[in-house]
Amino acid sequence: MLRRNKEMLPGFSNVDHVGLTVPDLEAAVRFYCDVFGCAELFRMGPFDAQLLPSMPDGRDWSDAHVNVAGARFSFIMLQMGPNLMLELFQYDRPANRRTQLPRNCDLGSHHLALKVQNLDKAIEYLKQRPGVTMLEGPIVVTAGPCAGMRVIYFLDPWGNQMELVEFNR
Repeated sequence: MLRRNKEMLPGFSNVDHVGLTVPDLEAAVRFYCDVFGCAELFRMGPFDAQLLPSMPDGRDWSDAHVNVAGARFSFIMLQMGPNLMLELFQYDRPANRRTQLPRNCDLGSHHLALKVQNLDKAIEYLKQRPGVTMLEGPIVVTAGPCAGMRVIYFLDPWGNQMELVEFNR
């Protein structure tokens, strides 16, 4: 049963983009364009908190806008398929930024799921691509509301978890 709150975000229509942070922006753009056929839409930055004016309350620009004090970062927006944009970030500062991704069980964890028409063909394609780490699977759902669905998880070269989903084969 679909339950919906009577109130919702005014004007909300759809997801615009998903953002991932990577250690090497140019390498990530090459990977996502080569493997998924993404097209680069635009790039911006670097935005450097040390070079931008402070906010009226004294916070630096990056703390106020992206919740990371003292940051220096750039980003590139990619078109990934017909209905998703992927925003790739590279932070050069702060020096104490974490370099390990959260595990699936950790707060802040994430994954990006891509719907495919033929999971077997998609798996074979990804197995041939450098930098892709396939996890075990596919997982076959045989009962319940997702019966007929098959999924498999994989990692990009930087450990970002992704998923392929095939419905009702």
